[in-house]
Amino acid sequence: MNSKVEVIHSKIWEEVPEGDNPFAAAASFCSGYDVYGELLGKAGWAEFVFLLFRRERPQRIQARLFEDLAVVLANPGPRDPAVHAAMSAGVGGSTHASCLMAALAVGAGQLGGAREVLVAMQAWQTCGQQLDAWLGHLVKPSPEERIDVWLPIEHAPGFDPHGASCATTVRQTLNQLANASPGPALPWLAAQRVVLETSAGCPLAMSGVAAAAFIDLGFSPQQGEMLYLLLRLPGAAAHALEQEDLGFRNFPFFGNGLEIMDDPARKHAPAHETTEVPA
Repeated sequence: MNSKVEVIHSKIWEEVPEGDNPFAAAASFCSGYDVYGELLGKAGWAEFVFLLFRRERPQRIQARLFEDLAVVLANPGPRDPAVHAAMSAGVGGSTHASCLMAALAVGAGQLGGAREVLVAMQAWQTCGQQLDAWLGHLVKPSPEERIDVWLPIEHAPGFDPHGASCATTVRQTLNQLANASPGPALPWLAAQRVVLETSAGCPLAMSGVAAAAFIDLGFSPQQGEMLYLLLRLPGAAAHALEQEDLGFRNFPFFGNGLEIMDDPARKHAPAHETTEVPA
C-alpha cells in the first residue's frame, strides 16, 4: 500500500482537512489568516483580493485605493470592445461562460486591454518618475518580450491613440486616485499628464491610470494584467445578461448598418410575399 501523502505547495493557501473526509476543509488559511474564522464578516472583497495577490494585509490607504480602482474598472461600458463581445455572445444565445470568455479574449490585448496595462507597468518600473526617460519611452516603447505571441505595440502604452483629448472620466479617476494614493506613481502622473500627453501625441487612457494605480499598490506587471482582466468582468456579465433578455432586435449596435446580401428567407419566399428583415 502506498502511504505517500500528496502535498499541495502554495504560499497563498493552506487547508486543514476534516477528520472524516480528507477532501473537505475544516479550516482554510490565506497567507496565514483563517478565512472563515477570522476574515469572514470583517474583511471586504477588495481587501481579500489584495491579500490573495500580495500575500499581506493591505494598509487602510491601500485598501481604499484598491476599492476605488475596482469601482472604476467594474464596468467599462457597452462601447468597450470586451463588454461589446460579451453582449454579442449574450444576445446570440451563447452560454454564460462563453460570454465571459469572449470578454476576456477581447479585453486581453494591447489596445486598452490587459496586455497594455502590463506593458505600461513595465514602463513604470523602467522610467519611474524620471520625465526624460518617459519622454523617450513614449516616442519609442520598449520591444515586446513575447514576440511569438504579441506584435510590437503601435502606440504609447497607457494612452489612447484614437482620443482627441483626455476624457472627463479619465481625469476624474486620476484626480480621485492620486489624492487617495500613497504614491509615487499616481500623484506624479497627475502632475505630468499634459506633458506626457504632448509627447505621446494622444491623451491618457484609463489603462494608463490603472497601470499607475497597480504600481502604487505594489503589484507586479503580471499581477496587474490578471487583475485588470478580473476587475472588468462584472460589467461584461451584467450587459451580457441584459442583452440576452432584450433579444437581437434591440441590440444597440449596427441595427441599421447590416444588410444581408443573400438572405435565405427572401430567396425561398413566394413571389407574392415579402420578407421583412429585422433591424
